[in-house]
Amino acid sequence: MKKIDARGLSCPEPVIMTKNAMASREAAYEVLVDNVTAKENVSRFAVHQGYQVQVKEQGEDFLLQIKK
Repeated sequence: MKKIDARGLSCPEPVIMTKNAMASREAAYEVLVDNVTAKENVSRFAVHQGYQVQVKEQGEDFLLQIKK
């Protein structure tokens, strides 16, 4: 499982980091973001790529668990 820490970055950087990680074709990813816009954009991108997304709040951050 690849882990991506995209905290402190504004869109589209978290989406680009997720897209680059998905090039490895792994079955699962964890993406850590710190704003609602990044959470929504990364989630939307992952769903369009055929993944399922679960979002967990961790304090002020969001952990996106992305799986096939």
